[in-house]
Amino acid sequence: MQPTVYARHESAFGPLLLRARDNKLTGLWFADQAHAPQIGSDWKRDDGAGIFLRTIQQIDEFAKGKRRQFDVPYTMSGSPFQMLVWQSIAAIPFGQTQTYGDMARRLGAFPRAIGTAAGRNPICLLVPCHRVVGTNGALTGYAGGLARKAQLLNLERPASLQLATAG
Repeated sequence: MQPTVYARHESAFGPLLLRARDNKLTGLWFADQAHAPQIGSDWKRDDGAGIFLRTIQQIDEFAKGKRRQFDVPYTMSGSPFQMLVWQSIAAIPFGQTQTYGDMARRLGAFPRAIGTAAGRNPICLLVPCHRVVGTNGALTGYAGGLARKAQLLNLERPASLQLATAG
């Protein structure tokens, strides 16, 4: 087993922290988001690792509107419920949203539990929890911040449906 490696990247969405092991992404966080980990003493920085270069290229393409899906190998670990929620979030197509309530009804849970699990998503962007919204499309609950959530949703929407953002 290879050691845990990490990299940092200044993306169009803000600074990112990437983590990988065995050539699979195991973490992708906005550096300032809630629940982003501290770099472990056993992590080794390797900005040139192939998994990071591939991930960064795809994120940059996504930010420029040239990519709608990611094909980066990743693995996540969490409770069975978290894994169920993250898999459900990963299935939300580009340009679409789903409410916490609808997801909760489908999974037999409470909306707050869905939000808590989404907030612990260890692979932001690739597992697009920005696509989970409140009732009537309200922006609520995003570990990366609501302004970033609006930025990401606007990237996926036609100009006529763009959200107003605080400026």
